[in-house]
Amino acid sequence: MAPSSDSEHIYTVTELTGRVRALLEENFGRVWVSGEVSNCKLHSSGHIYFTLKDQQSQLSVVFFRSDAVKLRFKLEDGLQLNIKGRISVYERRGAYQLIATKAEPVGYGELQLAFEQLKERLGKEGLFDEEHKKSLPRFPQRIGVVTSPTGAAIRDILNVIDRRFSTVEVILYPSLVQGEGAAEQIAAAIGVLDKEVNVDVIIAGRGGGSLEDLWAFNEEVVARAIYECQTPIVSAVGHEIDFTIADFVADLRAPTPSAAAELVVRERESVISEIAQLRESLTRSVDLFLTRLEHSLELASSSYGFRRPLDMLAQCEQQLDDARERLIELQGRRLDDCENRLSAARSRLVATRPERVVASLRDRLASAASMLAERASGAMARHEAALAKLVAKLDSMSPLAVLARGYGIAHHAGKILKDSAAVKTGDRIDLRLHKGSLICAVENVED
Repeated sequence: MAPSSDSEHIYTVTELTGRVRALLEENFGRVWVSGEVSNCKLHSSGHIYFTLKDQQSQLSVVFFRSDAVKLRFKLEDGLQLNIKGRISVYERRGAYQLIATKAEPVGYGELQLAFEQLKERLGKEGLFDEEHKKSLPRFPQRIGVVTSPTGAAIRDILNVIDRRFSTVEVILYPSLVQGEGAAEQIAAAIGVLDKEVNVDVIIAGRGGGSLEDLWAFNEEVVARAIYECQTPIVSAVGHEIDFTIADFVADLRAPTPSAAAELVVRERESVISEIAQLRESLTRSVDLFLTRLEHSLELASSSYGFRRPLDMLAQCEQQLDDARERLIELQGRRLDDCENRLSAARSRLVATRPERVVASLRDRLASAASMLAERASGAMARHEAALAKLVAKLDSMSPLAVLARGYGIAHHAGKILKDSAAVKTGDRIDLRLHKGSLICAVENVED
């Protein structure tokens, strides 16, 4: 249907969609929208697409990669968010959408939500399990420290170690402890101290601060570096009330850097006192052991064996004589028994007279051989007679015997002729006789 007047314009779909997009972008600008996340998808390009909905409506949202990488927490279905962005239209589908630039969790701080999400995920992977925790060395000689070289943490650690055991060597690997790139530097420092520097234990930490200040120790790269570290590692981040992901992964958590130094290095005076106690305990044990040995020696020296050694030797000689007499008596009995058995065997041998047994067996063998020859001769005669009968019967049934009586066998084309109709005048046939054969030509065929 044509427009009713020239003032009415017919838009193409693209034109109309473009006008709608321009109107939305010009009139709304930047807006905040609150709702629940659903159908959240991370595209291979790095863009994030999801739907923001409330009880009655829904809105398509896209987080382009440049803004998505700035998120501290993971977008997932079910989160209640306040989204900041600009209204636009995806012209290819003709659908309006919110191009998001910022997201804030409802009821949660952004960092707190990111902390809880990472803690739950790493906990499920087993990074916090006690079975992976390593014990600290009892007397470390070299301690590696990962922290800022200008912060209060390193000063507190050095003061405590110098006061408790000044001969312990401290190796500082300087690193940023907050801000961009801090997490990567901390992880790299832990790896170097673990694999390239010969240290007995590592302290990683910093002084107190806000959640934002301590965030480097909540990054996944730091957590995995601590988990993969083969050297025992102590986490000392913030104040006593501060907890980070690093605290859960580390082999031991110290509430402060100073407390970490106290946990790692024993106080020199207490060690000396303990050594003195051990020396005293060892001396008492040795004295008690020597006293018991002296008592045992006194008992042994006063025993009958020490007082009358010659009497004991005489008793042993008497026991040896008794044993010798019993052995001689036993040998005599055994020899008599053997002689009796030999005599009995000789008597049985004489009674049996082997030459008679051999002669009897030879006669039986000759008789059996004669009987066998006689039976074999009879069986041979019977078989020859039967064979002659079979040969005669075979000759009587042989076609050659028929030929001997004047008959012949005609062949044509390799087959025996049984019917005159199988050949025609002029065909050549073979005629087999009793002696020899003929090649014949057919002159006439009769039924």
